[in-house]
Amino acid sequence: MSYCVHCGVELDSTAAVCPLCETPVHDPKSPRDTTSPPPYPTRSSTVELPGKGELALLLTVLLCAVAAVCGVLNIFLKPGRLWSLYAIGALLTVWFWLILPIFQPKLHRAVKVLLDGAAVALYLFLISLDLNGRVWYLGLALPIVLAETAIVLGLALCLPRRSILSAITLVIGAVAASCLCIELFVDRFLTGAWQPLWSLVVFAACAAIMAVLIVVRRVPGLRAWARRQFHL
Repeated sequence: MSYCVHCGVELDSTAAVCPLCETPVHDPKSPRDTTSPPPYPTRSSTVELPGKGELALLLTVLLCAVAAVCGVLNIFLKPGRLWSLYAIGALLTVWFWLILPIFQPKLHRAVKVLLDGAAVALYLFLISLDLNGRVWYLGLALPIVLAETAIVLGLALCLPRRSILSAITLVIGAVAASCLCIELFVDRFLTGAWQPLWSLVVFAACAAIMAVLIVVRRVPGLRAWARRQFHL
């Protein structure tokens, strides 16, 4: 029995180098056995990982299976209610938000925003079927979803890729517009008239921040200082 002179590991009779530290084996009293097969593979191999498309297909099948199970259980558990629509709608939304971009990585971001908005609208519609909520869906939920989708769509089309300051300014403006739309539809649904309160506070704060960012973006010295200080 031979041992490595460097690390002391026990060597097989077929070893030409130490399998642990790769020190050459020289043992004049015990020549290397070249006829027996080595006790371990001499070539390393890697396991091929699944591609993104295969992973997306697996996740799609998994989501469909969970949705089908929920639908079947709904037949036997509380059949008078459509509680499975909550799970099915959530799974459908997850598929549009997370799985579809894997299938279509080059999907235009405007199309993705429209599909995401449609998924949310469909999810809320499925909830309204269980709650008999046609009134609040058409009068409140759907208008808010459409308005928010339009804001995000405009942001996706106008958002610059190089100027971080301009992108931050547009995002803050989108937040201000989003708050105004939400309070507008909520007030009109509940009271029939728009009485802006908290959305104006958010709008004023966002407008002040946007004004500062616009000045910083326009003045070269301030722009360079902001980039150095905040690593933009």
